[in-house]
Parts: sequence; structure tokens; C-alpha cells
Amino acid sequence: MKNAAIECLSSFQNSLSLNRSKDLLILGTGIAGLYLVGQIYVSYKKAQRRKKWASVEKNMVILHQFTRGKFTPNVSPFPLKLETYLRMTGIPYENEFEEPMGPKGKTPWITLNGDDIADSQLCMELLARKFHKDCSSHLSPEEQAIARSFHIMAEEHLYWGLLLWRWVYTKGKTLWQIQNSLPASLSLMLPLVAKKLKGQAHGQGMGLHTEAEVIEMSVKDLRAISNFLGTKQFLMGDKAIEADCAVFGILSQLLWNCPGSPFEQLLNGEFNNLKIYCERMKDTFWPDWDRCLNPPRI
Repeated sequence: MKNAAIECLSSFQNSLSLNRSKDLLILGTGIAGLYLVGQIYVSYKKAQRRKKWASVEKNMVILHQFTRGKFTPNVSPFPLKLETYLRMTGIPYENEFEEPMGPKGKTPWITLNGDDIADSQLCMELLARKFHKDCSSHLSPEEQAIARSFHIMAEEHLYWGLLLWRWVYTKGKTLWQIQNSLPASLSLMLPLVAKKLKGQAHGQGMGLHTEAEVIEMSVKDLRAISNFLGTKQFLMGDKAIEADCAVFGILSQLLWNCPGSPFEQLLNGEFNNLKIYCERMKDTFWPDWDRCLNPPRI
């Protein structure tokens, strides 16, 4: 009797185990099927976009970037830098917002005559060669060196103050104040994104410092740019050059996309000439600025 009960229980357990295995197999197959369908759909959409990009006229630049921001055409300094350069040089381009991240996992990037080029600076240098554009040709070698120094300071030092403020010190919460149409999943992913960017800032070195130290360093950068700019129209005089695109890209974020930050306060106060400079860049190269916002201000 006892043995029969044990055999019955064992048979029941084996049946449950078999059913569980079947259920897991069905579930796994279903998930794999959904993933495969998803990948096919993504590949199809990508192929459709490629077909569309290939249909544009020769030498038309396809500029891939994030969608428009509330206060600036882009909430990242680098797409704004590159699009300003395209406008400054008169190189024909079309915007594309569906695939903002490029081959190097960064934005912006461009497609030109079927070729993909990543990194805003490399894009500008390639376009300068391709279309024979040199906005700094009137400068002496010494002046070009000075311009490059401010360019590098803005993008390789001051930028990290912007990044840390936006993603670490405010934990990315200001994004909803400056950008519409953010995916609902972003609020869940925000801690992971912030952690990743904080790690990048640590690797660069700026992230090793305290918040107060980073802000102090950033303020010194702003003061240096402000003192050098003085009352000039643009960074190196009466004519805007490539470096202006980079400096404007960073300053515009600090002025219009860092609500409540010490940067915003300083640009509206002590460094007011930088605010005037940003307004001048906007008026000169972005007469349609208000229409390039989301929502547009018409």
C-alpha cells in the first residue's frame, strides 16, 4: 500500500515536471518567435529608410539626430553644432530623426552618397574637404591655434560640466522640462543611463571631482570664453568660423537647457556677453529657430 502511494506520488511529480518542461519549451519558443519577428521588422524598417536615403539627390547630406527640443533644435550640443555648420557653409542637407544613433553608437551622424560618417567633428572635416569649405582661411596660424584651443576647451572640458549637471547632479530629471515626446521607458532606464554617463565622466577625469569643484572649473571655462569674446561679434572677430559652431553648441545648452543651474544664472548675469553671442548665432544661422522647436513657436 505504502509502495503504491509512493509510486503514485512519483508518477504525479514526473507528470508535473514533464508538463512544466513542455510549458517552458512553448514559452521559450514563443519568446524566440516574437524576437525573430521583431528583428525582421527592425531590419525591414531600416532597409526602407536606406532606400529613402538613397533616393535623395547626389551630394545631399542626410543628418541623423535626435528629435527637436522645446527650447533649442536639439538638446545635445553636437547635433546642434553640426547643423549650425551646415547652415553656416550652405551645404545642402535633410534631417532624419528616426535613427539618431550612428555606427559608433553616438549622435549625430551623416549619410552622404551612400556612405555613413560618425562623429560631429569628423563629419565637419569630411564635408569641408568634399565641398571645399574653410571658414577659418582668413585667420593666421596663431589665430587658428587660439580658435582650436577654445573649441577643445568647450567640447572636451566644459561639456563634462554640462553632462554631470544634467545626468548626475539633477539625475536627468530636467530632461522632461526641455524635451517633448520622451519614451515612457526612459524614466525606468534613467538610473542606468546616469550610471553609465557617470562612469564615462570618471574615466575622463572630471567625474572624480565634487560637484562644487566641477562647477568651479566650468565657471572658469565660461569666464575665459567671456573674457576672450569681449564685445566681438563672434569668437575670432566679425566672421563666424567652425569653432563658433562648437562653442555655440555647448553654450546654448547651458543657457536654454539647464533650468535652475548656476550656468543659466551666470549667462543671464555676469557672462551676459555669452548670452548675447548665443542670440547672435541663433539670429544669424537660425532665422527659423522658432519653427525648429517642438512644439514650434509660430
